[in-house]
Amino acid sequence: MSAILIRGIGAVSPAGWGVPALRDALEKEIALPTQPIVRPGWTQPLLNRPVPPCTTRPACLSYPRLRRTGALTHHVVASAFEAMGEDAAKIQAGKIRIGIIVCLMAGNVAYSRRFYEETLRDPASASPMIFPETVFNAPASHLAACLNSTQATHTIVGDDGTFLQGVALGADWIANGQVDSAVVIGAEEMDWIVADALRLFHPQTIHGAGAGALYLTATPGEPTLAKLNCVTDSFLFTADQSRADAARNMRAQLPSCVLREVLCPSTQGISKLDAPEHHAWLDWQGPRRLTRTVLGQAFAASAAWQCVAACDAIQCAAFSAANVSVLGVNQQAIGARFARTAF
Repeated sequence: MSAILIRGIGAVSPAGWGVPALRDALEKEIALPTQPIVRPGWTQPLLNRPVPPCTTRPACLSYPRLRRTGALTHHVVASAFEAMGEDAAKIQAGKIRIGIIVCLMAGNVAYSRRFYEETLRDPASASPMIFPETVFNAPASHLAACLNSTQATHTIVGDDGTFLQGVALGADWIANGQVDSAVVIGAEEMDWIVADALRLFHPQTIHGAGAGALYLTATPGEPTLAKLNCVTDSFLFTADQSRADAARNMRAQLPSCVLREVLCPSTQGISKLDAPEHHAWLDWQGPRRLTRTVLGQAFAASAAWQCVAACDAIQCAAFSAANVSVLGVNQQAIGARFARTAF
């Protein structure tokens, strides 16, 4: 089987639009400022880290198909087009067969919440036009339309670890010749319902929003950022396997710490939540990229930012390899490893 290569990365995050903004925030290692979000019926607002308005609107958002879509779809499309780069035009021309995988947890919450709020206030005026944006697969469908793609387009719903399952699925499609390349996106949008729900996991958790994307291919000889060495098994949280057990089992499938490698964990800087993953990686003495401490908790989008940071570190900081460790909020522990290529 040919090696699975990471040709491009993309990001929309609380740091801004594009990978350079994400890189700059992670290099400073300072948690981004929080902003208040109003929860109806409460005097005390919730805190979150939203995506700032884009200073230069990406050209890809001018497609007519996107004129009535929400922030979640905009983030998915913008991050995917950044990752695909010049290949986007070849895909639209039918010269590259691409598979699309969008990974979500909360999904299109904002439009659903808006519809029910309007229904409760006045059912006669609740807009039915929002319905396409209340289903999970709307962003993937919009992206496929923008790319003129009729190839496989999937939406995976689950916790943070589903992004790495999406990466494994995209690699499998390429290896089996179903597509020439695959773009895998993890995304999350901002809404008070999700920010409120996160308090149930821990009151110090800060909700974030945005998307991250990896563009996978198997075509050698062209510039690439890294190669995908492996995605570990998914270790589920069960009655017989605690979060700590799952984290240790995931860690055991990745190599020991060596020089010139970096770790991108899913820790948030909250001791109680971080403890199982922290203990699983006690042997790691190398540098770390702490995406969630800086950007907040955004489920699949956070896992995508970890992978974007890993590939970016290999490309820009000259690390020989990067390990990604994801301990999801309620389902699984799963990891991945990226390495420098010879291309």
